[in-house]
Amino acid sequence: MSIIVNVDVMLAKRKMSSGELAEKVGITAANLSILKTGKAKAIRFSTLNAICQALECQPGDILEYKE
Repeated sequence: MSIIVNVDVMLAKRKMSSGELAEKVGITAANLSILKTGKAKAIRFSTLNAICQALECQPGDILEYKE
């Protein structure tokens, strides 16, 4: 069981680059990359909020649970 991070999917739907999202959210491109690849151990609610705001989506659009 694992949590899948679908930031790439939402970036493609919004036609936005990773760099542009990182700038809007206020995190480094390296930290966004760690999140996108699923290597992050945690995400702050404030960061998740900023990502959802920038991508105009819901947390469930970004995070998915799979067994």
